[in-house]
Amino acid sequence: MLLLESIGFAVAYTGVGILLLTLGFFALDLMTPGHLGQRVIVDRSLNASLVIAAGFLGQGAIIFASIWTNGTSAFGLALLYTVVFGILGVLLQAVAFLILDLITPGKLGAYVTEIEFHPASLVLAAAQLSVAAIIVASIWP
Repeated sequence: MLLLESIGFAVAYTGVGILLLTLGFFALDLMTPGHLGQRVIVDRSLNASLVIAAGFLGQGAIIFASIWTNGTSAFGLALLYTVVFGILGVLLQAVAFLILDLITPGKLGAYVTEIEFHPASLVLAAAQLSVAAIIVASIWP
């Protein structure tokens, strides 16, 4: 029975994780021109790929930390922590994007969707990972 229960937990956490990653993708898509998926798959934009990858890694770290630090508490509470901190991660990564866009010249969203490499994509990726690390450090059961 314990094995089946653990499998159920894994499926639930993974389902929530995939939904949070999708939410993060759509939030980033709203802040960039065009369709982000098209920029990556069709246009082969390294910039867009790098920024999405950093967002996914950051969100993944937040989700992992939420589960890891709360996994021994009641399943519902641990899942709630995962959802709350995951949504917080999406929101705060979006805020970091917007602030970075305000303090740098031009439109950050346009730079990170260019096909030719642009250093702004590295800066945004670092900002996303930094915000995620701060959230991970703040997670406590």
